[in-house]
Amino acid sequence: MSATTSPPQAQRTASERTPDAADEPRTLVEVFEHATRKYPKPDALSYKQDGSWHAVSSAELIGRARAIARGLHALGLRRGDRAALLSANCIEWTLTDAGCIFGGVVDVPIYTTQAPTQVRYILDDSGARVLFIQNRAAFDRIASEIAHCQALEHIVFFETAIDAGDHRAMSLAQLEERGGAHTTPAGEAPQTVQPEDLATIIYTSGTTGEPKGVMLTHTNLVTNLVDSAGHLTFNAQDISLSVLPLSHVYERLAMYMYIYHGMSVYYAESIEKFSDNLLEVKPTIMLGVPRLFEKIFGRAREKALAGGRAQAAIFAWAVEIGKQWARLKYNHQRVPPLLGWQHQLADRLVFRKFRAAMGGRIRLFISGGAALPEEIGYVYAGAGMQIVQGYGLTETSPVISAGSPSENRIGTVGRPIANVEVRFAPDGEIEVRGPNVMRGYYNKPEATRAAFTEDGWFKTGDIGALDADGFLRITDRKKELIKTSGGKYIAPQRVEERIKASRFVNQVILIGDGRHFPAALIVPDWEQLRSYATLKGLDIKTPADFCQHPRIVDLFERQVKAMTEDLSQFERVKKIALLEREFTIEGGELTPTLKVKRRVVDEKYRAVIDRLYAVTSDK
Repeated sequence: MSATTSPPQAQRTASERTPDAADEPRTLVEVFEHATRKYPKPDALSYKQDGSWHAVSSAELIGRARAIARGLHALGLRRGDRAALLSANCIEWTLTDAGCIFGGVVDVPIYTTQAPTQVRYILDDSGARVLFIQNRAAFDRIASEIAHCQALEHIVFFETAIDAGDHRAMSLAQLEERGGAHTTPAGEAPQTVQPEDLATIIYTSGTTGEPKGVMLTHTNLVTNLVDSAGHLTFNAQDISLSVLPLSHVYERLAMYMYIYHGMSVYYAESIEKFSDNLLEVKPTIMLGVPRLFEKIFGRAREKALAGGRAQAAIFAWAVEIGKQWARLKYNHQRVPPLLGWQHQLADRLVFRKFRAAMGGRIRLFISGGAALPEEIGYVYAGAGMQIVQGYGLTETSPVISAGSPSENRIGTVGRPIANVEVRFAPDGEIEVRGPNVMRGYYNKPEATRAAFTEDGWFKTGDIGALDADGFLRITDRKKELIKTSGGKYIAPQRVEERIKASRFVNQVILIGDGRHFPAALIVPDWEQLRSYATLKGLDIKTPADFCQHPRIVDLFERQVKAMTEDLSQFERVKKIALLEREFTIEGGELTPTLKVKRRVVDEKYRAVIDRLYAVTSDK
């Protein structure tokens, strides 16, 4: 493993940084062993295949993990060696991850959406000796790029029937068979995995520049698991539907938490089948990102619109009543009797159906990865399905702060979790210290040094503040602050959140760095626009026609003005452009965790942006 300069706080010993309680785990090996002893469940993990759900017991999980660990050892891998993992969420993903953990092998997850050149970069940079991959189609996409990866010795396919035309190929079943026949020598047993050993290298998705490999130890992940668990009240009766990519540390740590607390976990088949899986699984807990919660609500609204004008009006009324009720309830203010009665009526008419579409048993949604618009938080709270926000980064394993069901202050990301310290630089940047903070960036000592202050605090790059009660509010990314040509700084997320409150807006990105005034690129909500056009008798057919029609442009200008009228003059959007296509991962505008790549958007829509600023009038 390459020598990488560690920040001062990473030099502390495991005994200083692990929990005090003797029965709490110190490594991820102990997390899995604890779960098997305390919660011997027949349905620890469940996946859908050929139209039916299949369960994997706790005993089978740990047994197969040990077989994979021995199989890796049979291939010649030892503690500290790297194995890459390229697959969508599936049972094999978790089994392989657990196998690497038991074998002391450092796993390197790769997003399925990453370009072949990025896959090769990660394999070369990490020096991965084994690549676990989902199927032949995934391999064919990257085969030419990875053909000459010097360190790569073996390619393990999750599917049983393989014909990859590569001498390095084998199936996961074959690897497990090797493991079953292999005896691990003394000194290489799972018990030798130490808290300060690297558990994983996670390459950041890279909104700018090339990906950096974040080195996380067992201590980083386990202490974060233990210290954040109290906020979320997980228990062995909970059922979770796993939908976010396990390649991201957010869902990955959640998976460890689910297993540690004896929960039953179901893998969603895909985003397309997510709604069906909700009805089948009926989860009590689910993690998501803001975009997912927006889309769920958007589908409910579209269904109401399809039911006719009366049903759409009842839905809109109920949502507004729910938000009014939630604002009072969640800010500990008195709810007037009339509003309370209206909320009960809204629940009978609308919210019960909304909850039923989520399976009917959701007790907690958890949102992370980006700021959740307050409006969405109040919509769900009003409907009886509260969303608790958390905040963190890959570099912090990831949780820094989290809300809780009993103290859910909408608009904040909760309080810092136990053993994690937060302070603020003079410019408002959040700085963090704690046992969850990464060892550093793999092969990048200079980038590691730049990520820390001289006294060892990690610089998050986020701007925020604590309120009087200790709740953390994130206001923006430091690198994304827009500085106008007049020298004024604008936090784009704050403005974007207001504009997104319009039912006609699907996505919005604020622009204007180095310009005289801010402008906005807006992707409309096409269902809402079509309904509006029908109502107004407008004969508009295609997205391109909508984006150019004077009545539609005027509608959006009025919406934006109304949503931002209480902002300072320099923050108000002066011009807009409507875009035909949604920002997507495939299009390159979003990261795998649905964060906007502003640099990519600036480049991709340069001609549109230049036209907006061709006339610099402030009117």
